[in-house]
Amino acid sequence: MAGTVRRAALHGVPGSGGPMTTVGRSSMSAVEAVAFSEVLRVYGRDHPADRPHRANTNEDGEENLRRAHSLFGSWYRIELGRADILRVVLPWHLSEGGARELVPRTGLTVGRAADLVRADPAGYAEANPVCAAKLDRFSRAAFTAVYLSARPVDHPDYSDVRIREGLIHLDGLHRMVGWEVAGRLGGGAAVTAYLAAESLPACLGTPLEGKPV
Repeated sequence: MAGTVRRAALHGVPGSGGPMTTVGRSSMSAVEAVAFSEVLRVYGRDHPADRPHRANTNEDGEENLRRAHSLFGSWYRIELGRADILRVVLPWHLSEGGARELVPRTGLTVGRAADLVRADPAGYAEANPVCAAKLDRFSRAAFTAVYLSARPVDHPDYSDVRIREGLIHLDGLHRMVGWEVAGRLGGGAAVTAYLAAESLPACLGTPLEGKPV
């Protein structure tokens, strides 16, 4: 990417209400600026639209990536620790045919959403069987990249999210919440994320030179 990379503070903010998971210090690290074509390639490899599982929403995920690209036009591959993942802001989520919101329309962090599932796992599974099945499946799956944006994208699920700047979910809700509920994010675990942003968080410094977008 040509030109000087501007830096901005992109701080995720915990959701409100009730006891909260302690998130700790950020351990984000920059890897490189990447082309959108690379983001799409990795997403398509890990999340094919024709994968045969119940309620496959991978096409929706790719549409979110395109919305974020239209906002920023630039992407970074970064590494996130547990504290960073717990601060990721999630949009409204009811699940497919579910009876209980996991995330209200005002948004919630991964940490708070995980707290809600842990507080009543049996009740949540009964009210939201499809979502609970995804959380269980992905909690045991290998780590794959998650996809984030520096601001909410233009979509009804994001329109009432209160936090308008930070690490905002594009794709990976069930994986991030499932990994935290299963206790897999501790011990120095690192998860790759692709971030759509016009600038990097200040703590990441200057990215390595990437491919042209």
